[in-house]
Amino acid sequence: MARNATNELLQKAKKSKSDEFYTQLSDIESELQHYKSHFYNKIVYCNCDDPRISNFFKYFASNFKKLGLKKLIAACYREQVRDLFNPEEDKNGFFFEYTGAEGEKNEPGSTDIVSFNGDGDFRSSESIELLKQSDIVVTNPPFSLFREYVAQLVKYNKKFLIIGNINAITYKEIFKLIKENKAWLGINLGRGISGFIVPDHYELYGTEARVDSSGDRIVSPNNCLWLTNLDTSKRHEDIVLTKKYFGHEDEYPKYDNYDGININRTQDIPSDFKGYMGVPITFLHKFNPDQFEIVKFRKGNDERDLSINGKCPYFRILIKNKRI
Repeated sequence: MARNATNELLQKAKKSKSDEFYTQLSDIESELQHYKSHFYNKIVYCNCDDPRISNFFKYFASNFKKLGLKKLIAACYREQVRDLFNPEEDKNGFFFEYTGAEGEKNEPGSTDIVSFNGDGDFRSSESIELLKQSDIVVTNPPFSLFREYVAQLVKYNKKFLIIGNINAITYKEIFKLIKENKAWLGINLGRGISGFIVPDHYELYGTEARVDSSGDRIVSPNNCLWLTNLDTSKRHEDIVLTKKYFGHEDEYPKYDNYDGININRTQDIPSDFKGYMGVPITFLHKFNPDQFEIVKFRKGNDERDLSINGKCPYFRILIKNKRI
């Protein structure tokens, strides 16, 4: 059954700056199993996570010794509200550090929590100090602040594994990182991310929205991805090319404004074409940088959207086969 309408929910969240989508433990386990070798003797920072309820914190705390972690830090934002009816500020943001020492609790109580002086926003100086200490950042950052969030990780040269909307691929800042081989898509995409826990005030949109056996309210957008700069062997697997261009030229129309051919599906990439090819953005999920070169995104030589007979297909990524 199609997952519909939940994109509308994410759009509402973007407009209202409401970013309360919490990742399920099953989705974290499904993705993290591919990166275990990266975490030995590393400090992991989950900087958008309440350690008392975060499934990211739960995963790393319960697998602390198995992964060989050095330290785990989780930090939580708390909105500061002050008005005529609430003259006092709400509680500050806070964080919790876990080192796996003997006798140390991996489920923080109120006495184990350390309060920030401010709200704990990932952009705050206090949170940045914790970021500087860390090696790898793993979390579900605010969708509405995704560009800014990734820019901070790049600025401080951090390894990361984070969740975002598939549309993030189209952001020029994110695409630039992908083109320069400084970031790439993780293992799971779309339906590979089974859904997010949302609070009670969120409307349950979509045919697959549900309340699970634990009472958690779940929405399944089918339009999210993992973005990372942690390498995996799967990323270097070739796309098997079974199609031919020569003899089937009519199946690969040329662009009006770029010397290249249009391809509607990744599986239709021909094995015998050495020129430029426009492929859908979903190609990035199977992209092997050893096999293909990313040349450009979306625009032709005139810097207008790629077109065929005056019509523009959905966003295309221009690529070239390195092996021909």
